Amino acid sequence: MRAIWKGAVAFGLVNVPVRLYAATGEHEVALHQVHREDGGRIRYKKVCSVDGETVEWSDIAKGYETDDGKLVVLEDEDFAALPLTTSREIEVLEFVPAEQVDPILLGKTYYLEPEKTAVKPYALLRGALEQADRMAVVTVALRQRESMAVLRVRGDVICMQTLLWPDEVREADFPILETDVQVKPQELAMASTLVDSLAADFDPSQYHDRYGAALHDLIEEKIASGETRVPPAPPAAEGTEGGEVVDLLAALQRSVEKAREGSAPASAARRTRTTKATDEKDEKTDAKAEDKPPARRTRRKAS
Repeated sequence: MRAIWKGAVAFGLVNVPVRLYAATGEHEVALHQVHREDGGRIRYKKVCSVDGETVEWSDIAKGYETDDGKLVVLEDEDFAALPLTTSREIEVLEFVPAEQVDPILLGKTYYLEPEKTAVKPYALLRGALEQADRMAVVTVALRQRESMAVLRVRGDVICMQTLLWPDEVREADFPILETDVQVKPQELAMASTLVDSLAADFDPSQYHDRYGAALHDLIEEKIASGETRVPPAPPAAEGTEGGEVVDLLAALQRSVEKAREGSAPASAARRTRTTKATDEKDEKTDAKAEDKPPARRTRRKAS
């Protein structure tokens, strides 16, 4: 694994240098969108909705739309002025009972690996968490954004699990749940019996991604049967030889339209500049002719 962050856990006067690793990773089969007829990859361009032009990344800013439909454009310098934290510290705020942390708040999980010089304080923090059966509530700055998280023990490693902020959790506003439902004791007893019959210790290793396995087998079967094709070569860049005719014609049409928009004043200006330049050139030519001595005639010797 590759560390994605380096810093230190700080609780009280104890400082534990650690490295942060992503603890999870999805294993989905990578599929691309392609043109069914020729297998070409489907690409997406960033196009302006106003003028229809393709926009370069350097010309893209971030915008916020207000409730009344107005737009606030935020530039790089605006974000640079924000009070972003650059601290490389995981600050322990408090230790809370594990059952008080609502699972709906839990986000991405990371492993904390101690530096060689911090093995003992790391073990000290791990032991304290296990003995107290509590989680450490911390704050940490990841990807230029401050997050709330908890530290908990999993086996021999301390895990850090990010938390959602309280206002990021939606309320379950379902009026139908307020309906007065009468559950008979016999029905509740039968449901409890069913739960008891399916009771077991949780072992996630016994569950498998059947869809992912079937998709992988399907792909392998098509490869074995020769149902593959050579991906088409991408076309030349627009405007170069071998480029797409449609794109080239569209580009030329836009160029012609732009040229026509300012053709009258621009043409007049060009004619004025051309006439002036021609007159100046003629004057210089005449002046040179006057200053230049007459050319010496050379009599050609008859052979």
